[in-house]
Amino acid sequence: MDWLKINLYDSASPIMEQLTLFHDYAMMIIMTIMSLVFFIMSKMIFNKFFSMNILENQLIELIWTIIPTFILSLIALPSLHLLYLMDELLNPSLTIKIMGHQWFWSYEFNDFNKIEFDSYMKLQSPMRFLEVDNSVPIPINCQVRLIVSSYDVLHSWTIPPMGIKMDATPGRLNQMSLYTNRTGTFFGQCSEICGTNHSFMPIMVDIMPINYFINWIKNFN
Repeated sequence: MDWLKINLYDSASPIMEQLTLFHDYAMMIIMTIMSLVFFIMSKMIFNKFFSMNILENQLIELIWTIIPTFILSLIALPSLHLLYLMDELLNPSLTIKIMGHQWFWSYEFNDFNKIEFDSYMKLQSPMRFLEVDNSVPIPINCQVRLIVSSYDVLHSWTIPPMGIKMDATPGRLNQMSLYTNRTGTFFGQCSEICGTNHSFMPIMVDIMPINYFINWIKNFN
């Protein structure tokens, strides 16, 4: 068994790095609690009834009230901090408007000359159900604002390596920020059950150096 396949995606953004670290941190706490619970259960089963006459213990009740509260605080504080970072948007250098359709995505760049294009799944490709005809170019190390909506039904624009999952809701503009720190091609899919062809609207993003992105803007037809 390849143990690397059961882990999270390699991160392509600082937010995904923090999500991965928080996942490992929370799993460490959960495994510690499970080990303690199993230990206590085994002691209760094999204790030869030496504590069968104990009816109450104020100290134990105080401990098992305070310790869970402390553990929840250890999980809640970094979680709230991470949620705040995910919603933070400071001076975006680029805005991309993303619209969901049944069953494809359309993209719009308005910061330069207005650029619009649709993105359909390729029927014949090595990356089955993931590759598209027009991928989304995004410059590396730039703060990007993503505005997501839908023309028809609920969709969800999701790219796991970047820690992005945003619902596309008809009549509503949802906003999120993206900052990437690694070049490459990354894939995602609509993660909202939007109809019979739900699995046929993939997402493909190309993270590239800024000079490559400028050339793409100039050469777009």
